[in-house]
Amino acid sequence: MRNENMKTVFIDRDGVINKDIGYLYKIEDFEFIEGVFTSLKYLKKKGFSLIIVTNQSGIGKGYYKEQDFNILNNWMLDKFKEQGIDILDVFYCPHTQEDNCNCRKPKMGMFEKADDKYQINKNNSWMIGDKEHDIKAALNFGITNTILVESGHEIEKKNSNAQFISPSIKEVNNYII
Repeated sequence: MRNENMKTVFIDRDGVINKDIGYLYKIEDFEFIEGVFTSLKYLKKKGFSLIIVTNQSGIGKGYYKEQDFNILNNWMLDKFKEQGIDILDVFYCPHTQEDNCNCRKPKMGMFEKADDKYQINKNNSWMIGDKEHDIKAALNFGITNTILVESGHEIEKKNSNAQFISPSIKEVNNYII
């Protein structure tokens, strides 16, 4: 039985929540994207649960350890709590592309884990990402409400599978009404 009230916004981390500097694992290098706190408060007011889904291949490549990711992740979650924002969960893939795992986006393993744990209402849920593989993972999982933000990387708008393209997460209220 699906939980029809579990509408969720899945959010990629690097390039959406924070500036993407490549293989981020140090607190001192973490910089929130402008407007992220206001946007996430807005989504919470709209009744959405917030789940972060993030590829972290730097772990698999040996650039940093899982412990480094957890320290940074806990610090980030504390910053959200200080702003009155509850992040329901964080799912991450520590693998490299060569590992051919099921969790690395565009595969949908992180979404499936979230669904197993929370019974996601796919029809009323969203994905906000900064790369096409974020959008493809959501679509593969059955979430068609998607926003591709331009704050992380150059994107090819005409070839995107995203429902909406936005300058950043700051404008989320223009799409999720």
